[in-house]
Amino acid sequence: MEICSKLTDMLSPSLADLGYEIVRISLQGGDVKTVQIMAEREDRNAMTLADCEKISRTASALLDVEDIFQNKYMLEISSPGVDRPLVRESDYSRFVGFDAKIETLHDINGRKRFKGKILSYDEVTHTVHFSFEDQQLEIAFSEISKAKLLLTDTIMQKQPKK
Repeated sequence: MEICSKLTDMLSPSLADLGYEIVRISLQGGDVKTVQIMAEREDRNAMTLADCEKISRTASALLDVEDIFQNKYMLEISSPGVDRPLVRESDYSRFVGFDAKIETLHDINGRKRFKGKILSYDEVTHTVHFSFEDQQLEIAFSEISKAKLLLTDTIMQKQPKK
């Protein structure tokens, strides 16, 4: 979505100055838009309610100044959570060794949905090396329509500290 990309470009510098990184922005609704900002701390510590409040105040002020929405809008701030979405290329490098669910835009060997482990991410070819059902697969980042980490004991042990 073009508007979400514009919002990310607009909000990222100010949030980065506060120590936060935008994971994803999505927009929903009709006349009254809901702007959902998913963010995380740059230090990778757990997000708190105070973090969400700080992001909300900053984002709200910037959205009001830029007057992106002519009508009212709702603002929702959240952390990515444990079974977080994988939306940036850097997410795949960061979560090597973790279990994930990946959906692709087009069939790969007759299927679009895969559950398995992220083996590596190649920054040159922009491909995810993925294992599933005793097979290995290379998936181009541009072919991924949706992906998220799966809730496992491994991910629970690696949760950021509060």
